Amino acid sequence: MSACLPASPPEPVFQQPWHAQVFALTISLNEIGRFSWPEWVARFSDVLAQHGLDKDLDGGDDYFTAWLATLEAILAEDGAAPAPEVDRLRDDWERAYLDTPHGDVVRLTTPRCV
Repeated sequence: MSACLPASPPEPVFQQPWHAQVFALTISLNEIGRFSWPEWVARFSDVLAQHGLDKDLDGGDDYFTAWLATLEAILAEDGAAPAPEVDRLRDDWERAYLDTPHGDVVRLTTPRCV
């Protein structure tokens, strides 16, 4: 019995690496009991509806931006990732990215005390 290979490789499931990362993180947090899947679905549906009011969602960055917003809201509410801390860390990463020469590894400096 011989197996036939597809004529071309399959399309990637995720358009960007960060899509896969936030998806995997959400699955892991669900599996360890941080939130139930029905809770996730309800919250994510609400966020998708809010994001979709401005434009049609295309299933790429806009979809996963809504996914990330949902995850951040859940983690902020239970104290695991307070919004001010997430905002500060996001700003630190952006600054590090913008200050890093192309091709070099992006690194955060020692975290600031707040």
